Amino acid sequence: MTPANGGRARQPSLAQLRAFAAVAESLHFREAAAEIGMSQPALSGAVSALEETLGVQLLERTTRKVLLSPAGERVAARARVVLEAVGDLMEEAEAARAPFTGVLRLGVIPTVAPYLLPTVLRLVHGKYPDLDLQVHEEQTASLLDGLAHGRLDLLLLAVPLGVPQVTEIPLFDEDFVLVAPKDHWLGGRGDIPRQALRELDLLLLDEGHCLRDQALDICREAGREEGAPVTTSAAGLSTLVQLVAGGLGVTLLPRTALRVETGRNDELTTGYFADPAPSRRVALAMRSGAARQREFEEFADALRVALRGLPVRMAT
Repeated sequence: MTPANGGRARQPSLAQLRAFAAVAESLHFREAAAEIGMSQPALSGAVSALEETLGVQLLERTTRKVLLSPAGERVAARARVVLEAVGDLMEEAEAARAPFTGVLRLGVIPTVAPYLLPTVLRLVHGKYPDLDLQVHEEQTASLLDGLAHGRLDLLLLAVPLGVPQVTEIPLFDEDFVLVAPKDHWLGGRGDIPRQALRELDLLLLDEGHCLRDQALDICREAGREEGAPVTTSAAGLSTLVQLVAGGLGVTLLPRTALRVETGRNDELTTGYFADPAPSRRVALAMRSGAARQREFEEFADALRVALRGLPVRMAT
């Protein structure tokens, strides 16, 4: 396939790049068309036009599936970079026109969302009424993927992440609390040593939740043996707490979740660790060098003020 203008490739359009990037992501024309709101014939035509413009075959089409050609794999990577740069350009222009307006796509992890979102929403409605906040609750890996590919603008999650090109804006630190059945011997104590975690029947969230990894790190620091029995059978904190109330074991909850998850259950008791208590840090995260960086930093400052009533230690 050769360029139509005698050897010099024409400039591809953004619509062609978006169409091809969508197909390269899903390897399915119908799904790609639905993803970007384009009809399937129009999307197919845009991809064919891009191949004609560049003079290379990008896709291998069969009756059953679509595959990227070797050239298609290279062009797909470049197309994503171009589209992300264009997105940054549009965000820069929008932020320059009027900060705290337009869409803000906020990603939140499940072990933060139910406990902080009411405060976040009150802050946005009261202080930033022109901001169109769109919330996405997902696990950390999915949120980071969304941030990297421009699907999300800002994340609210536990850190550190240790991910290149992601800037963290710390909000607060919060302690973990031991939650146990009501007659448990550690219930009501305020000086639980971490070493107590070595032998307890511990209930944790399913794999993929960062809170599970944090709890396991705490247990390792306490001297719990690698491979010590850990019952994992809950997809969310509410279910986890119900399992504790049923006498199946104990668990660790962040302080911000305590009132919501245990406040109305008489079958539970809590205990607090001796200083320094195990804790986690919650932060906002954005792409390094994001066009709206100053806006996000100001949002973090306002959020710290709004969260002062919670049982946490504000980051400075």
